[in-house]
Amino acid sequence: MPTTHSDTKNRSAVRSLLRLWPYVRPVRTRLFGAAFVAIVASCLSLVIPLVLKWIVDGPVAGRDPGGVWFGALLLLLLGVAEAVLFGFRRWLVARPLAGVEAAMRADLFRHLQRLPLAFHDRWPSGQLLSRGTTDLMLLRMFLAFPLTFLLVNGTTILVGFVILLGQEWTLGLVLLAPVVPLVVVCSSFEARYSLVARKAQDQVGDLTTVVEESVLGIRIIKGFGRHRSQAEAFRGLSERLRGTELGKARLLGSVWALITVIPELAIGAALVLGTIQVADGGLSAGTLVAFLSTALALRWPVESIGFLLAMSQEAATAADRYFEVLDAEEERETYGTDALPVGTTTGGLRFEGVEFRYPDAPADSAPVLARIDLHVRPGETMALVGGTGSGKTTLTALVPRLYEPTGGRITLDGQDITAMPRELLRELVSVAFEEPTLFSASVGENVLMGGVGDADDTELRRALDIAQAGFVDALPHGAATQVGEQGLSLSGGQRQRLALARAVVGRPRFLVLDDPLSALDVHTEALVEAALRRVLADTTALVVAHRPSTVMLADRVALLSQGRISAVGTHHELLRANAEYAWLMSGADGPDGPVDLLDRPGSGAPGAAAGGPDAAEPARTERTAR
Repeated sequence: MPTTHSDTKNRSAVRSLLRLWPYVRPVRTRLFGAAFVAIVASCLSLVIPLVLKWIVDGPVAGRDPGGVWFGALLLLLLGVAEAVLFGFRRWLVARPLAGVEAAMRADLFRHLQRLPLAFHDRWPSGQLLSRGTTDLMLLRMFLAFPLTFLLVNGTTILVGFVILLGQEWTLGLVLLAPVVPLVVVCSSFEARYSLVARKAQDQVGDLTTVVEESVLGIRIIKGFGRHRSQAEAFRGLSERLRGTELGKARLLGSVWALITVIPELAIGAALVLGTIQVADGGLSAGTLVAFLSTALALRWPVESIGFLLAMSQEAATAADRYFEVLDAEEERETYGTDALPVGTTTGGLRFEGVEFRYPDAPADSAPVLARIDLHVRPGETMALVGGTGSGKTTLTALVPRLYEPTGGRITLDGQDITAMPRELLRELVSVAFEEPTLFSASVGENVLMGGVGDADDTELRRALDIAQAGFVDALPHGAATQVGEQGLSLSGGQRQRLALARAVVGRPRFLVLDDPLSALDVHTEALVEAALRRVLADTTALVVAHRPSTVMLADRVALLSQGRISAVGTHHELLRANAEYAWLMSGADGPDGPVDLLDRPGSGAPGAAAGGPDAAEPARTERTAR
């Protein structure tokens, strides 16, 4: 989860920003060159007061118009040179910093793909989106402007004070007096601003999450008329963010006022003292003009400190947020060089004492899966049946290692799945989830995503035929038709058929299907089942099933109850011998309403002998009569 604001309070902004160095290193030459150009341009502005001093004490005092025109031309050239150099600096940094941002964004996206599902279960998608967009934009702006000008302005202030002390050291000391209070103000500001900056960036992530969920769930919002409540939720988060941003503005305004007022008071005092010295004859008018011009030239470098520190703090919190994700541990590859090629032994799919508890579950909570022992023989189709919440989907997610078992092991053809590369594992095991997910791509691209290597149009057509997805031919551009975000332009049954086609297009050796036919009408379901039987004859499959028609695809059935395999057998065997299975298949109601057999310690059913051969028949007859 994202760190809390208290975590931000204890972190070092410099340490956070130094983590950007690996990305900056390849373009360091241009960045250092841009900083050098900016320093030269800034120092040129300090030459202008010296030219003014020469003009006042020379041509003006000597009434030499030619000298005044020459001085004016020199001032013009200095101004043009300064502008050209600053423009050149911007050109130097634009392209490399765009590359740095692109590299960081690519690394973030690549890392997100390699993070375990447990990470994505905990993190809101809006928080991840804001880190890949808003935070990276802040980091690019920091590298382009504050980073350079903290160095440039610091150098300019140092050179400027050397010039001031060289012109008149007593007045220079007057201008140095505000340094200590400015350091105290900036230190206090930095600590407070870092907290409010982090709070604002986290709130942007929360707001992004709400926007994304509202867009993806627009059908639900409209269907239930919840647009007002969603608008209220969005408005509430917006008001919180507005309040935080106003707090940032007040904090920045107060520190900027102090940073502006304190040096202005020092300049006013220096002006009074300098005027007195000129009147006493101890200081030339040209020197006073040059001194005051130099002091005024240093106003922007000094006054910009607060603004630059604010941007630096926002960049530091953005870097923290970025590296929070990048520091998350990727899925571990534990296989060794002695891993055997899958298929050298024949063992099918086997669960041996498998246990699983979600990473964020309390330590004393019961595991979702406990001591699962199950063997799916080579070439066999095993149906997995159980009530809602029994752990069926979790069990199927363990096979392709979307989650890691917390105990026991899973083997494919005798080899532990943790002993093989995930890439190989996921080529051998193909999956179709209960909720079909499609991407903003063409129908063909979505289906071929499940292929191994360069699957061609022949494989695509075969997979579509198996899934009875002939509707694709009626689409405007056939398989090249773009389905849109989440495939919402298609019906639920169409999306489910494309997901099934994606699962079978690669001719996988092991197939895991999570209720793959739930959104189909009975006629389409019968056609898909007939085609799917041919596929299942050549593969080892684990199929989550809720309906008898899907169960009939399987050679055997495993009943999952309260996180354990309570019975294994054929459909007819379990129907006769296991009351819980009979109730699940019949969908019957108990005397007091729908029965959740998973909450019952035994396998018996009310009004029927536990385990009797016809335990479910009375309920089935009653349901038919109704």
